[in-house]
Amino acid sequence: MLENEEIILQSAGLNIWFGSKQAIINVDLKIPKHKITAIIGPSGCGKSTFLRALNRMNEVIPISRTTGSVFYNGQDIYSSDTDVVELRKKVGMVFQKPNPFPKSIYENIAYGPKIHGIKNKAELNAIVEETVKSAALWDEIEDRLHSSAMGLSGGQQQRLCIARAMAVKPEIILMDEPCSALDPISTAKIEDLMIELKQDYTVIIVTHNMMQAARVSDYTAYFLLGELIEYSETKDLFEYPKDKRTEDYITGRFG
Repeated sequence: MLENEEIILQSAGLNIWFGSKQAIINVDLKIPKHKITAIIGPSGCGKSTFLRALNRMNEVIPISRTTGSVFYNGQDIYSSDTDVVELRKKVGMVFQKPNPFPKSIYENIAYGPKIHGIKNKAELNAIVEETVKSAALWDEIEDRLHSSAMGLSGGQQQRLCIARAMAVKPEIILMDEPCSALDPISTAKIEDLMIELKQDYTVIIVTHNMMQAARVSDYTAYFLLGELIEYSETKDLFEYPKDKRTEDYITGRFG
């Protein structure tokens, strides 16, 4: 299935606990570069936990514990010498609910580059313009860059959050149900944007919307009760599922 793909991320024997509850059970999964990989499954199946493991975001929860490995460009991100700040720069995250900072649109996007040492105004201006255009927002907000980001619509806020993630030049963008709080028109814009983004980025999306996975992703992984049940090219998984549990889920008999 992945023979001809360049693998950018790979989990190997990944297990995650929150206290005594195991949320991810021995997951091996290879993520191909410059593709969209969707992670689907019923609520509570470990989708978001797996996604957050890919840039060590679960660690902000004190009771979490992780064993196994996640290799990013061949390096185990769980090794003790990993710079987590640098990791999260390269593996960016967009959350379920749009979460712009209570600052101007410009400052939202310039924030990351400034933290990473870019102070030159012309350089910051160029980054802001480039990422706003890449996030398909420029035509809507070019004359409002110094207005509050809180005045944008929900869909615009989510595209701003995608632009903010892109501003620090990641290789991978993780998206945790990025359209669940949005109306159908905004959702369509985000889906179009994802398809554009894979030319320059690797995109991994958690979605409860199977039709969204079918529309935008190249590969789909089905999780159930913390286990990876099936993983294949999206078309194959939806049309010819190999595991009955996958078939039951995608046909609506379960979940």
